[in-house]
Amino acid sequence: MAETRTTDTPSTNLAGQTSGRGLASMDSSVGVVSQSKQTKGKTTIANGVVAKIVGIAAREIEGVKDLVSTGAAASISGLATRVTGGDTHAKGVSVEVGEREAAASINIVVIYGVNIPQVADAVRRNIINRVEEMTGLTVIAVDIAVTDLYFPGEETDEQHPHVQ
Repeated sequence: MAETRTTDTPSTNLAGQTSGRGLASMDSSVGVVSQSKQTKGKTTIANGVVAKIVGIAAREIEGVKDLVSTGAAASISGLATRVTGGDTHAKGVSVEVGEREAAASINIVVIYGVNIPQVADAVRRNIINRVEEMTGLTVIAVDIAVTDLYFPGEETDEQHPHVQ
């Protein structure tokens, strides 16, 4: 099993953006490696686990309707998830995880009428608290992109299918 190491080289996240943080992107199979002298072993947390924590923590905040993926690759991934009934907890989330630190980028849809900066601050605080409490990692950044507005009362075809 490979270990993720913190380096000074840039890494690339799922959106193809290069980060100078020196953390491994979510594509890595291993997110966190820590060794404890007390347990005489190591604990490994997959990057996907951190991404799910981020996604769930963001959705816990009032005013957040959903998280969304962006780009062509995200469209294909989203279609595959809907067809296979796959897990959507990490949808719209990109994480970079090192041995002791993590950073996240998320794309959210907020409900029309909310104070967007306040919702974003609440999301950021909740993500930091949840990730740090659950994994012991220090969260160094949470980038939030508000990509759409949800208008209550406007139903989509997905919510009311024509064929039942």
